[in-house]
Amino acid sequence: MDWKKMYQSKLVSVQEAAAQIESGDRIWFGPCSAAPIQLMEVLADRVNELNDVHVITGLALHPFKFLKSPEYIGRINFHTIFYGPYERAFFKVGNVTINSVHFSKTHWALQNYYKVNVLMTDVSPPDDEGYLYYGPMGVALNGAAEAVANKIIVQVNKYQPRVKGVEHRIHVKDVHYICEFDHPLPPLPQDAPTEIDNKIADFIVPQIPNGATIQIGIGSLANAIGFKLHSKENLSVHTEMFTDSMMELAKKGVITGKMVAGFGLGSNELYEFIGEGKVELKPLRIINDHNEIAKCDKLISVNVTLMVDLTGQACSESVGFFQYSSTGGQSDFARGVALSKGGKGFLCLPSTVKTKDGKVQSTIKAVLPPGAVVTTQRSDTMYVVTEYGIANVFCKPIVDRVNALIAIAHPDFQDELRKQAIDAGLIRS
Repeated sequence: MDWKKMYQSKLVSVQEAAAQIESGDRIWFGPCSAAPIQLMEVLADRVNELNDVHVITGLALHPFKFLKSPEYIGRINFHTIFYGPYERAFFKVGNVTINSVHFSKTHWALQNYYKVNVLMTDVSPPDDEGYLYYGPMGVALNGAAEAVANKIIVQVNKYQPRVKGVEHRIHVKDVHYICEFDHPLPPLPQDAPTEIDNKIADFIVPQIPNGATIQIGIGSLANAIGFKLHSKENLSVHTEMFTDSMMELAKKGVITGKMVAGFGLGSNELYEFIGEGKVELKPLRIINDHNEIAKCDKLISVNVTLMVDLTGQACSESVGFFQYSSTGGQSDFARGVALSKGGKGFLCLPSTVKTKDGKVQSTIKAVLPPGAVVTTQRSDTMYVVTEYGIANVFCKPIVDRVNALIAIAHPDFQDELRKQAIDAGLIRS
């Protein structure tokens, strides 16, 4: 059958598409800008008809109905593999289940833990051959769900770009139901870099050589670094997340080599740029694989963390027991970069943080607080950076780690940290 006739034979309304979900279904729906927002909201309207439906995604960029009310608990249950602002905002409602899993293992989690049987995702309009494209976010994990799903339901959206890559599209013949609803892709809100962010960036930029391959994480601090690389030459990209700062570097001719990423997340301009085919997208199981990362010479990995103890353990996803973010790919790149010829991995953080009660605390601590998650193990940590300098702790004895990290702590806390380290037996003086 001609693919156009096939398309029409599978075309249903958004309501009819949502009606295909049954109690007990386990749904992966496209993350972030790949979310079929209208389809998921209509599904939520069926709450009284369904039981034990589980919807799984990462970093929601829309306040979905099933986040907002306890009536969905047990009926349409929400799971996230990356905890973001909307998940935090509605966590107390009780229908958000957090799963911190390495990005390199998320495909395994979808197939073997969640056992997803449904893929629901936003896609582009079909090309001349009948292929629907997953867009800047969908390539990361949609293929893992597609491989095991017995129901594939897509929402065609004219704003979803056609992207280049691996497992980046699906043919009309492989889809069970098609609905259509056009909506602009939700951007990721981004804070402007702070003065401290820029100071930290100024320490890192000289460490990045011409010809390096870069991986930069999420947040204002990471963007500060990316936007300061204009003086570099012949950079390449191998990163889980392609950012607005990378787009600017490519447009200015700073990035001239390959641009390979798991997904793009940021502004609508970024989504359009990726849709021009200049960035090759690959699933996270490939992008974040240690062996793939190791193939990149002079790989420079820059990520942010929340706190570090004096031996180099980095907590990047919780404040005590309070979950703030998720594991993501930080540990994947921390290990991969160590295998790269000339590779360097940087973990960045401001030296202090102000608590809700107005107290100022050091982010470099003698011991992490109870409940703090060790995202990057001390044996994987290479360079820790604050606005006071860089501490190289990679493969160093504990005493050297302690002294190096105290030296980049805020001066107001250095004496206290040294006393705590002596009392704990980490150093002698």
